[in-house]
Amino acid sequence: MKKLAMRFRIASGIAVALLVCGGSSVAQTAAPAASQPAPAAAAPAPDWRETYGYTLGMQAFVVGFPWVLLPEIRYKWVTVDTGSPMVPYAPLNQFFHARKLTTAEYRDGGSPNNDTLYSIAWLDLSKGPVILSHPAMGERYFTFEMASLDSDNFAYVGTRTTGSKAGRFAVIGPNWHGTLPAGVVALDRARTNSVLMLGRTLVKDSTDAAAVNKIQDQYALTPLALWGTGRQAPPSRDVWAPSDPKTDRLAPWKTMNRAMTEDPPIGPQAAIIKSFAEIGVGPGQDVTKVDAATQRGLERAAVDGMKLLQATIAGGMGKKVNGWTYPPPAMGRAGLSDQFLLRAAIQTLAGIISNDTAEAIYMNTAVDFSGAKLTGASSYVMRFAPGQAPPVGAFWSVTMYGMDNNFVANPANRYKFGSFPSGDIKPDADGGMTLNIGSTQPAAGARNWLPAPAGEFYLVLRTYLPEGALLTQSWVPPAVTRLP
Repeated sequence: MKKLAMRFRIASGIAVALLVCGGSSVAQTAAPAASQPAPAAAAPAPDWRETYGYTLGMQAFVVGFPWVLLPEIRYKWVTVDTGSPMVPYAPLNQFFHARKLTTAEYRDGGSPNNDTLYSIAWLDLSKGPVILSHPAMGERYFTFEMASLDSDNFAYVGTRTTGSKAGRFAVIGPNWHGTLPAGVVALDRARTNSVLMLGRTLVKDSTDAAAVNKIQDQYALTPLALWGTGRQAPPSRDVWAPSDPKTDRLAPWKTMNRAMTEDPPIGPQAAIIKSFAEIGVGPGQDVTKVDAATQRGLERAAVDGMKLLQATIAGGMGKKVNGWTYPPPAMGRAGLSDQFLLRAAIQTLAGIISNDTAEAIYMNTAVDFSGAKLTGASSYVMRFAPGQAPPVGAFWSVTMYGMDNNFVANPANRYKFGSFPSGDIKPDADGGMTLNIGSTQPAAGARNWLPAPAGEFYLVLRTYLPEGALLTQSWVPPAVTRLP
């Protein structure tokens, strides 16, 4: 990344040199003829500081984007009560439990699944560890994914990692040192004191939700200071509001700087971010104190940086098979592998946080087999041949999304099909399965209609506890084929 930054700086310097030194070196000694118009004045060279602020700012936006989006999500989910049971709302260090499967009523993006009930919490570890407790889970799949404010995961509790027996696990911040109570297992340390915990508990269908609700009631978060006392901490919603981009074009940078000052990057990326200080970006920095030209460059970089992330999502990153895109192996911890565009676009903007591929592999497609964009103006089929279902240790699903990363509202309230359906999935006569995909219901007799919007859309194929050919990315997903 340092080399990339140097290349940007060199390129900017060359561009400025060419602009400053361009033009004829021969002085004009004679006045032009009266019948000829005077030559137009040369356009002033753009201020090199704006160009430099823009080019370096584009890098800073990609590397630092989690510190823009996650504080916004934290503020919404901790302090803003929308009144919707689908949108998270809970104090710090307490769970929000989704009591029914997510619907199109939820509009906060992140490509939510319709396979599990969420149990979500924002943790504040600045005053010490928080202990997660869960009951014995039997054969039911569950997982608690934990990510630092950089959106990279640092720990898991669940079926795959810690097993189904009842457990108690300490979530520990970067600076705490002390002794844990007997029977409490220390997880790998978080990199920031602000942590997003995303729990998922399998729901086989809508009638299974009540059983999962009883399990959720036994999930608990307890600050270490109150462990064994039987007391709970008073609810706290003490999180700051991000700057508003609707009223301030420097808002993303102000949010990023404040978040990084509170929860600074650590490890190798700390040195990368330090290089952004000369344009006023990073821990302890203030973009209002840099010159006006640099600020203009940063304003442009924030706009174009978001366009870059959106274009990356649309184009996909990773291995492409039959129009589907496998996630790169670094997904979930992309920043720890210095894959900052992957982290900013796919892992953070599209997913808020994203599972490690060992936990779940999500493939996506926004195109049909021919490469044309998926749109509700056409109809499609997707067929799993007999014996060609994804190889998983848990379950799989295919889910529909609009380009805003939310479910598509439809009269049937149907958003996915999979091995644990929420309704009327029907196999083909030979044991395979065909999905009919489109904005209008197919002809009578057609099975498994997955409603699409009128405009563009994309599909996500989720595989939980992937095995064998999925892990090696050699399993071939069925193509989405446009009907004539």
